[in-house]
Amino acid sequence: MASAPGGYPVPAQGGTLPTVLNARLYPDNDIATQTGVVTGTVANMMNGKGRFQLNYRGETLIGEATRVSNDARRGVASAYSRSGAFMSCDYQMANPRQGAGVCTFSDGAKYQVHLGS
Repeated sequence: MASAPGGYPVPAQGGTLPTVLNARLYPDNDIATQTGVVTGTVANMMNGKGRFQLNYRGETLIGEATRVSNDARRGVASAYSRSGAFMSCDYQMANPRQGAGVCTFSDGAKYQVHLGS
């Protein structure tokens, strides 16, 4: 997304500004329990795509979220760190600002993810 002078975001094509959602990941297995709750953000671009970012065990993972073409509510997300750690998620949105799903990390940790306020 482009920025206007002063760092303010320029609306995506169609005039809709992205919505930033909080992502809270709650441990769902013993490996995840070692780290505890993980938080991050998803910038919903309001066009079926999003930008995903979170900190996990001292590393920043960055990636994207995409809605599945045959189901406007269901999506997948992937993120990756410079060291090679990665995660993948399956989620379902109740509305453009709230959803839930499951995320799995490359170390075997599994989390329940909640998106939104």
